[in-house]
Amino acid sequence: MEEAINEAEKLDIPNKDRELEVMFQAGIQFGYSRSRRHPSMSDFIHGVKNNIEIFDLEKTKEALEEAENFLRKIGEAKRNVLWVGTKPSAKALIEKYAKTLSHSYAAGRWIGGTLTNAKIIRDRIKYFEDLKKKSESKELEKYTKKEKLKIAREIKTLEEKFSGIENLKNDVGTMIIVDPKEEKTAFSEARRVSLPVIAILSSDNDLSKVAYPIPGNDSASSSLEYLLGKLAKAYQEGVSKSNLNSNV
Repeated sequence: MEEAINEAEKLDIPNKDRELEVMFQAGIQFGYSRSRRHPSMSDFIHGVKNNIEIFDLEKTKEALEEAENFLRKIGEAKRNVLWVGTKPSAKALIEKYAKTLSHSYAAGRWIGGTLTNAKIIRDRIKYFEDLKKKSESKELEKYTKKEKLKIAREIKTLEEKFSGIENLKNDVGTMIIVDPKEEKTAFSEARRVSLPVIAILSSDNDLSKVAYPIPGNDSASSSLEYLLGKLAKAYQEGVSKSNLNSNV
């Protein structure tokens, strides 16, 4: 990604066009075949190449900027962001950026009720944390080998389920989601609790139900690296602005 930026600078491409060039190099323009297109995506499609629909990167850039502006406000208020993406190309990046910002995330299987049955989920997380503390404090030594093995397996199962959302609180300001069609349960829960959603979504998605849709390639890791990185940076800019104002 940095190589594309540096190359654009060498060629003295204007900043606006330079960013479009970097987006192009990241492959953000690639959608799916026309037969898979959701009608709501029509305005964002520039054309077709080799039976693959091509997004209008100018419009994608505008949509990204709207999402960035919203995230700056969330960052300025220092509210939490819930990052969601379980697709193979998204998992590591979701975890990377969420951890960088000390946010909650779901990069494995979404646990039904995370948002709509928050109390039950918090109780299960508390149980999980208590088990971990007991294990770390050697409190489990009083149990038999068979019992300890059973508890160890339970801890591993709970860790797979709740890793990333242990610190999820009621101060979530938005959900960033990769492919809401793929993450339909998480997306549905966000809508039910009126949580604004920022979504990176390809041409097969219905963008009309998303507060801040970013039409683009939601499968390629290079595309997700660019888009998620921009969103993380925008949030951090909001936090920095808040810190600067508080020191005045």
